[in-house]
Amino acid sequence: MSKHAMLRSALNGRRFFTVMAAHNPLCARLAEEAGFDGIWGSGFELAASYAVPILPMGIHLEMMRAIASVVATPVIADIDTGFGNVVNVSYVIPQYEAAGVSAVVMEDKTFPKDTSLRAGGRQELVNTETFQGKIGAAIDARQNNNLVIIARVEALIAGLGQEEALRRAYAYQEAGADAILIHSRQKTPAEILAFIDAWAGRVPLVLVPTAYPQLTESTIAASGKVGIVIDGNHAIRAAVGAMRSLFG
Repeated sequence: MSKHAMLRSALNGRRFFTVMAAHNPLCARLAEEAGFDGIWGSGFELAASYAVPILPMGIHLEMMRAIASVVATPVIADIDTGFGNVVNVSYVIPQYEAAGVSAVVMEDKTFPKDTSLRAGGRQELVNTETFQGKIGAAIDARQNNNLVIIARVEALIAGLGQEEALRRAYAYQEAGADAILIHSRQKTPAEILAFIDAWAGRVPLVLVPTAYPQLTESTIAASGKVGIVIDGNHAIRAAVGAMRSLFG
């Protein structure tokens, strides 16, 4: 079974899929060795490894290609906002698909974006119709129908509330997204749990519980609504801590 088919099959069969972030091929190999189902090509983690807040598409794309070439598990690429408008998305998707990724996550912020968890960050969202167009462009541009398109809803990050987050999530589902990533910067999982409880959509949810690690995988899986959980940024944090200790 191809990597694309592995991820698609897990989502369609509602099999819980665990993903670990990686910022280079060695890190990805170690995550695969540990038993994770897939690799998260995090924009934040890779940028942090370069000691900058954000990177251009080219550097991220080449690292996704390098990571995908050394693991047998699916790679999910964080493509931020799609690096521009619908025209950019139409160009970007085939590039990432050719690099070997099995899914892309695209968020509904303005371009260029600011990191979601940065204190005082600029969290501006595009209108719903604009992002639906970008989802449509991604679907039209993919060569393999098993390439998973995940729409990331940033309404909770932007402080717009549950109603707006749900409205956008349903709109993105109708535009053809294969899954919905709902993100929160709160230190407890209450906001995310409320969203999960309210979600009645037909596509699975994706969580990145970096800010609220007390939410366990068993609790997430028990909801029956979450298809993927991404452990984001742990590898780069561990690497920084280990290097500081060693160098000291």
